[in-house]
Amino acid sequence: MNMIRLMLKLFKLYNTAMKHWYTIENEEDYLKATKRYEEIREAKKGTDEHKEKLLLVTLVTQYEEKIWTLPEVDPIEMIKIRMEDFGYKPADLASAYGDKGTISKVLNYKQPLSLNMIRIFSKMLRIPTDALTKEYKLHNA
Repeated sequence: MNMIRLMLKLFKLYNTAMKHWYTIENEEDYLKATKRYEEIREAKKGTDEHKEKLLLVTLVTQYEEKIWTLPEVDPIEMIKIRMEDFGYKPADLASAYGDKGTISKVLNYKQPLSLNMIRIFSKMLRIPTDALTKEYKLHNA
């Protein structure tokens, strides 16, 4: 009997946490959602927090696409802008990608973004992938 009560209590807690997030309709909702996302960003797969994180990613992305029009800037500038927005340094990108030297070359227009970088940076910096696939000029070595 105690196990059933525990399961019901957990179910209620789960529903309470999850039913809070339906849509993001204004800046206040957006700020709450992004704050909560940062709190649970490292949630382990299979946990309720991980499910909530996935839901928040979807809701935040939908809201951002609805209200923001991205300026016409090249992909590298877009990455630099978003790095500044999130307080990230090149080392943070290198940590996510795995190669500090390549990140330096990309940020200095010496090497193009790879498909793998586009995927990683799109998620990490919340930039639509199509914004990162635009053509841009590399600087001669």
